[in-house]
Amino acid sequence: MKTRILLIIFMLASLPVVLKAQANDLSPARKQAIDSLALEKVRDLSKYISIVGNKNTPWAEANRVIERTLELFADGSQMGVSSLYRPEIAFYSVREYLERLMALNYDNVKIEWYDIHYISDLERQPDGRYVGVITIYQIFEGTVGDKMVYRDTTKKDITIYVERKQTQIGGRLIDFWDVLLGDIRVTETTP
Repeated sequence: MKTRILLIIFMLASLPVVLKAQANDLSPARKQAIDSLALEKVRDLSKYISIVGNKNTPWAEANRVIERTLELFADGSQMGVSSLYRPEIAFYSVREYLERLMALNYDNVKIEWYDIHYISDLERQPDGRYVGVITIYQIFEGTVGDKMVYRDTTKKDITIYVERKQTQIGGRLIDFWDVLLGDIRVTETTP
């Protein structure tokens, strides 16, 4: 009898932990919605990078787009940058990367992303966040006058963070899942 009472007390004591863990699990429908949101944010990033890199974009507009771009990322995220002319990969903060992109010494820069897809499912971490990786391919072309002086194709892996947050709407706390982009790593650079 004493063992049975201890078992019931243990089960009741662990119930809030079980309920909280279930609240943080992703249903298949929720996971699909999060995957779509993550892919949409990556496509937004692609569009923003093209705008910032375009030499015809006015300076004020480029700076506005930089601020929008920063909202896509988790704090402290870094961008890997490669070149066919050097073997090492440089890492910059997202802002520094975008400012360097604006200052490139080409008359025109064209950046296109394609084949955007998940390479790893979202996996739950001990801190409750989910982490996944999306791969993209980027074509970068720099021209001076009418002549293309640099072109490469880069394969990049983008870390995706999904975490539960709360916001207050009409005096009520509402839970929601937020998607943020993390570090972008270069895995391959070809001509």
